[in-house]
Amino acid sequence: MRKRLRVTAHGGIDDIARHKPPGKFAFLPWLFMISGDVQDLVRGELPLPWLGGAGVVLFTGFYIGAVVHGLDRKRLGTPLPRLLLLGLVLTTYALTIGYGGDWLLCFPVLSLASGIVLRGERMLGFAVLGFAGSAGVIAGFHGSVENSVAAGYGTVLSGLVTAAVLRLFETVAELRATREELARAAVERERLRFSRDLHDLLGHTMSVIVVKAEAVRRLGPRDLDAAMGQAADIEAVGRQALTEIREAVTGYREGSLTTELDRARSLLDASGITTAINQSGPPLPPQTAALLGWVVREGVTNVVRHSGAGHCTIEVRGETDRVHLEIGDDGCGVGSGSGTPGTGLKGLTERLAAAGGFLNAGPDGRRGFRLVAELPVDDNEEERAA
Repeated sequence: MRKRLRVTAHGGIDDIARHKPPGKFAFLPWLFMISGDVQDLVRGELPLPWLGGAGVVLFTGFYIGAVVHGLDRKRLGTPLPRLLLLGLVLTTYALTIGYGGDWLLCFPVLSLASGIVLRGERMLGFAVLGFAGSAGVIAGFHGSVENSVAAGYGTVLSGLVTAAVLRLFETVAELRATREELARAAVERERLRFSRDLHDLLGHTMSVIVVKAEAVRRLGPRDLDAAMGQAADIEAVGRQALTEIREAVTGYREGSLTTELDRARSLLDASGITTAINQSGPPLPPQTAALLGWVVREGVTNVVRHSGAGHCTIEVRGETDRVHLEIGDDGCGVGSGSGTPGTGLKGLTERLAAAGGFLNAGPDGRRGFRLVAELPVDDNEEERAA
């Protein structure tokens, strides 16, 4: 008996080294632990063999049912595995109290089934300790103190080690699923970033090219030198666009607010829109300036493409903790007067919200359109960048 109890204490630890979690039938060989008792029953060495045989049949059926359903994640939370475990408990106590002796090996098998069905629950510890105490007490009545300690020790380890191994596999599976979900989310964020950057880059660049091409067409018949200057600007804008697209693809592009303000003035002037740009306040951290540069780019592109305005004002007011950007015109608004922000403004709104700021855009009175953006200034950002 002592040898078999030692096997009980350590037999399930090998499952930890497996790459795959134990299947529904992986724990069925544990039933061979009571094979010696069944042989004694068959040889007629125990009283009332028909009653013991019925107990063995019930014990086997309840054990298989509890293990198979307990390893099924869909049925684990249902009452069926617990009812089967309860039947196994009653059968175990009936066999061990009635026969005693080597039938005490039913307790480690019972504890193992409890570890499967009750894994992750607080009551598992109480149940295993209760079974171990019962095994020790019954062993004390039918045998020596050594058998009592061995029975309790084997019962505790069978249940707790089984539960720990299964929870380990389940935790690893949950972590793997979480990691895959985070990877999918990261891919989706990168796709969204790339689509926003590409939209902003191409929308602005194509607007500049169209406006300057129109200027070439107007100036060509009467001022060839001015038309050639606009054509050179188109070439420069195209080359710059190629560079920015490559940077956007690699994720390294960081816009400059000052550069975008200069480009905005050039684009608005080429479009025949008078411009007033005012910038005040302390220098901005690179990330804040980059976000506002995107806002200027998208806002001015919308003014040129949709507003039909004759005048545009851009104002940047920096404070110690926040920076305020405002773009206004006297035209008919985005979307030919609809006042409905497009994809670019929607994407910028999400970007600024993620950075703790906001962006509002809409009609400004009876005529015109106004875009207002505000961002917090992180004093530590510049130090981190350095």
